[in-house]
This record gives sequence, C-alpha cells and structure tokens, in this order.
Amino acid sequence: MNEFELIQRYFTRHAANAVLGVGDDAAIVRPTAHHDLHISTDMLVQGQHFFPDVSPSALGHKTLAVNLSDMAAMGATPCWAVLSLALPQADKNWISEFSDGFFRLAEEHGLSVIGGDTTCGPLTLSVTIFGETPRGQALRRDAAQAGDDIWVSGSLGLAALAIKQRLHHDFSIPDNVMAECTQQLERPTPRVALGRSLLGLAHSAIDISDGLMADLGHILVRSNVGADIWFENIPTHPWLAKNRRDFAEIITAGGDDYELCFTAPHSARSKITKLSEELSCTLTRVGRIKIDKSTRLIDRLEQPVALSNNGYIHF
Repeated sequence: MNEFELIQRYFTRHAANAVLGVGDDAAIVRPTAHHDLHISTDMLVQGQHFFPDVSPSALGHKTLAVNLSDMAAMGATPCWAVLSLALPQADKNWISEFSDGFFRLAEEHGLSVIGGDTTCGPLTLSVTIFGETPRGQALRRDAAQAGDDIWVSGSLGLAALAIKQRLHHDFSIPDNVMAECTQQLERPTPRVALGRSLLGLAHSAIDISDGLMADLGHILVRSNVGADIWFENIPTHPWLAKNRRDFAEIITAGGDDYELCFTAPHSARSKITKLSEELSCTLTRVGRIKIDKSTRLIDRLEQPVALSNNGYIHF
C-alpha cells in the first residue's frame, strides 16, 4: 500500500464544514464571520508520550483528544484538523483501528480532517487543529484577576498513577482502580463543552497536560499574579485521596490529566455550580488568585506542602 492509497482508504472523509478537504495541494476553509480563529499543534512520540503496547484505537482517540483539549482551554469550537503520521510500516490492521479511534472522536465534536501527511519513520503522530470563538471572547492565560477563584474539572492524578505504575511498579493498586487510571491515560475526555460554556463566565483557563502546578503557573506568569492552592481541595480518585500526602506529586504535578483549570470571579460561583450539574462534570474550587505574586500549595492549617517538582519537563 503506497502513501496515496493509505490516505484514500483510511483518512479521507467528507469534510462537511470545509470548502475543500483532503485531495488537493491544500485545503480551503471559510472561517465564520465575526469570529477569531484558533490554531494549535501537538505531537505524540512513542516512548515519550505513549507506551508501545497501547491499542491503536486508544492512540487514535488520544492523538485527537489532546488537541481538542487545547481548544477547550480557550473556549473554542473545534472545526478542522490536519493529521501527520510517521509510521514504521503500513500495517493495515493497525492503521484501520487507529483511524477508527481518531475519527470516532472527531465525529463527536463535528470536526473535519482536511489534510496532513504520511511518511515512514519512528511512530510519531502530529495534529494541527483549528477552532473558533466569537471575536474577542476567547479564554486566555493572561486574564486572571486578583480575587478570582481557581477551579478544576474532573479528577487529577489518575493518568500519572497509571504511568508511574507501568514504569516502576511502586504500588499495589486494586485492579478496578488501575482500570480507571488506564482509561484516563489512554482515552482522556476533552472538556470542549465546558470550555465553550465558560465564555463570558471565566476570566482565564488552561488545560492540565503537564500537571496542575505547572500549568496554573503559566496563567500566573502571564497574568502577573500569584495564587494560594488548597491541597486538600484538589479533586482526585478516592483511592489516591486516602493517602493524599504520599501521592502529592502525582495529584498536583503528574500531568496527562487533560482537565481544565480556570479562574472566575466570586460572583460566578452559583453559575459554575449549575454548569457542573448541566454538563455532568465535576467542578471543584481549589484556590484563589492574589495580587501578591507568590504561589503557595498549602494544607488546611496553611502550612506548605512540599513538592520535589512542579510538573512534567519536556527536555
């Protein structure tokens, strides 16, 4: 199977929201009037971002999910994506399962794949995604304000626990808990609906890919503010919560969560609580933004919780 047969068979789908999709030298799209266009790229490399034995369907899902999460963090509606793959070999079964996982999630979000590239090489997957927000309304990292509440969606630490267990076998984890952790690692849920619903409600947002402390830190730097984060409030799995101190770094700095962290004014609390119910998505208040630029992870007695690192380091 050559490159063009591979693309035609597994990656050419009707692009309902594009003028021209896969099949020419470039795609043609027509952005919505009075909207801003968002563009983001993420790359996944075998051995660095995923284990070699992950199922191709799950890998297809995650390859797109991590990009959808970037759109969610800005409140953007995902519209189009281009997919580039380096494949060690043209294994039809593997490619078929991968594309099924990828396109199943794309269809859930009304996303069209409008191009990309394939080549032979070490397994590497790269997506560039395009989305839209009404002009001037995007959630940004530089808009947090002193007095804002800090919120987190979902539960943190499950994916990081799955990775640590796979690499080091440090803990005796019940099978049902490990299954939940693996699900979170391999098939994260991008919070696109939440992100869109936060437009006009939240001040700033970011997705949690490298760990809460690291990613919240980007908001704090860009917004020129500080924060107090309440360690006991950070949502996690009950099994981790039983020994929260022992798993402090997994919960706060483990990464691969793909949940949203956002800041919003005190006056938005009731609306955010209602939004949590409407979306069936747990939203937890975990801290506050302050004008003092210091950042503290503190317990109920306001004593510091020590961490040896604040998040995933790429190099």
